[in-house]
Amino acid sequence: MSRWKARIGLRARLVLAFLLVAVVSAGTTALLTYREARTAILRQAQDTAVSTFRDRAQDLIVDLPVQRSSLRRQLQEIARQGKPHPWVVFAEYGPLRVSSGTRPVSTVITPALRRAALTHPGGGFQRVEEHGRPWLTVAVPTVFQAGAAEHPTGLVVYAVMPLTDEEAGVRAMVTAARDGALPGLALALVPALLASRSVLRPVRDLRRAARNMGSGHLETRIRVKGSDELADLARTFNESAVELERTVGELREAEARARRFASDVSHELRTPLAGMLAVTEVLDEDAAGLTPDTAAAVRLISAETGKLAVLVEDLMEISRFDARAVELNTDEVDVAQAIRKTLAARHWTDPAQVAADLPDGVRARLDPRRFDVIVANLVANALRHGAPPVRVSLRVTPHASTPPPVPASPVDPGSPADTAPAAAPASSAAPVPPGGAARIVVEVVDSGPGIPADVLPHIFERFYKADAARGRSEGSGLGLAITLENVHLHGGTVRAANAPGGGAVLTVEIPLRRAEATA
Repeated sequence: MSRWKARIGLRARLVLAFLLVAVVSAGTTALLTYREARTAILRQAQDTAVSTFRDRAQDLIVDLPVQRSSLRRQLQEIARQGKPHPWVVFAEYGPLRVSSGTRPVSTVITPALRRAALTHPGGGFQRVEEHGRPWLTVAVPTVFQAGAAEHPTGLVVYAVMPLTDEEAGVRAMVTAARDGALPGLALALVPALLASRSVLRPVRDLRRAARNMGSGHLETRIRVKGSDELADLARTFNESAVELERTVGELREAEARARRFASDVSHELRTPLAGMLAVTEVLDEDAAGLTPDTAAAVRLISAETGKLAVLVEDLMEISRFDARAVELNTDEVDVAQAIRKTLAARHWTDPAQVAADLPDGVRARLDPRRFDVIVANLVANALRHGAPPVRVSLRVTPHASTPPPVPASPVDPGSPADTAPAAAPASSAAPVPPGGAARIVVEVVDSGPGIPADVLPHIFERFYKADAARGRSEGSGLGLAITLENVHLHGGTVRAANAPGGGAVLTVEIPLRRAEATA
């Protein structure tokens, strides 16, 4: 039923319901009219025939013993006087059978009618249908007068009259009703369409307004007409839209203030941080000549100042993303060589720490600086929160890969990250030939315990740290959020998952245009 409703629109259902009511009403009226008219027509013919035949039967002269020829002539005379149609009259007297026609007996005279004629002085009548033709049969017992009393003679006369004309009149009436019903239903379609239009117009307006609001036009309102339930719905929608516009406006203002605050703070911190970094560099150079306690304090200040500088730079980067002030400066690069440069620049060259599986020959148009940030943040996160060795692999797939779900790693579809559970990471493959919607796939797998199920949906959120699960984090909490923004800037996706054998799997997929997929 639900599929049927989904295939048929609301307008069609309203029109069908309207027509169904019209059909049921017309059918019920026609049925009742037909029954009453048929009963009236047949009763009129029946009453006329029964009354006339009883009068004629009482005038029948019976001489004893009964003479067949005399009785036949009287039956023929009665038959000629039949109303409203000619009769065929039959008489039964013991074994004697006489009729006004060619056959002495009739097959439409039933035993029940014969019993009624013998048990009731006034006789009886019955409507019978034989071979599709309706008949009226009347039975009247004859009597003779003996003073004031009447005594049956034993002679019973029957009149058989066809009701063909009456039945034909009834059929003609049914045909006329049927032929008149079709134009009536056609005319009923007009008010059905008008009614559905009047009902669906506010619904269409509501749908259009909801679509506009979903597109960000919160100033959308519906024109209210009338005072019915649909008008109440329109007023409620407008009131909700006003409240939503106010709330969203407040949220946008608060978000803008927060972004301006982060950006302003970052800008203001850069100047003093530059001086602090210069001082800490000098102190680091002279730390060897200081006392052990003083040297430890100097090195602590230097390390924390470096972390603060990284945090400020990350905040500046996030602020640029929020302000839509980022640009993608692409160039054709060798992807494997770019990843090697990233690892070498951060001294991640020890295979026991970071193992690389990077097939050569994969060239693509990327922003080298932003791609460097993507790879560096993923590897740093794996080393910081996982365990070495960390494996970095590169491959090209003909289309976006969709790893099978793992029940132990649920995904929150409402989280801002493109997270999805995955199976064991696939080994790197050779680049595919040009053709299809190829994608670069960079996969970073660590050897740690994996990402807890409650952390996985939030892994790319800003400032999110799973301290209870992983201990104190040394990062800013913005690294993976910046990675997500940079991947989206390239038109790609990034997801986090757990391998079946343990270890976190971070996968980046970036579209590769056909001309770029070269071996």
